[in-house]
Amino acid sequence: MDYLQIANTVADSLLSYAKDESGWKTCKKTNAVTVYWRPSTEFPGNLYKGEGIVNGSPEKVWECLKPVPNGLRVKWDNNVKKFELIEMVNDDVSVYRTLTPSAALGVIAPRDFVDVVLVKQYEDGTITSNATHVGHPGCPLQAGYVRGFNHPCGCFCVPVPGEPSKTQLLSFFQTDLGGLLPRSVVDSFFPSSMAEFYTNLAKAVKSLKDR
Repeated sequence: MDYLQIANTVADSLLSYAKDESGWKTCKKTNAVTVYWRPSTEFPGNLYKGEGIVNGSPEKVWECLKPVPNGLRVKWDNNVKKFELIEMVNDDVSVYRTLTPSAALGVIAPRDFVDVVLVKQYEDGTITSNATHVGHPGCPLQAGYVRGFNHPCGCFCVPVPGEPSKTQLLSFFQTDLGGLLPRSVVDSFFPSSMAEFYTNLAKAVKSLKDR
């Protein structure tokens, strides 16, 4: 499997999501984030976009966000139990297995996801994660977990002009949770989960700054 090519294609997809303002509908708004949705072109579900300002430089926000084993992300992100590095393709591209806990009061059982992840920085200083599901011989199905599938997803830590201690955070999620979940459960889970993601991230960045 050509993980490099897959990862670069995902980065192109996410950049197009970030630039395309058409068709988004607001589904949740808090002080931290506005969450939008539109039908996914990748699978029979929705593509969700989160947009908010985080108090912290893009580097600090990225330090809290980056998907690495034993990193800060597993400490604050309630939807991530563990990251396992399966294969390091090069300095910027890796294959990870992500374990998630049960959610929605136990209605959503623990999941695992196997993704190729590209970390890419753009000329304007934007730091991004770009991920999608892949198969890997080191990651067969495991008892106790339902295998889910992330379609192109990731985060953009965008510098705010004139405000070096702030970051515009764009996040994109389009996840097939697998299993036999009612559509209503899935549709209510993601907007609330993304709002919680932004709130908890803001707290993590603040604690990083306060250290």
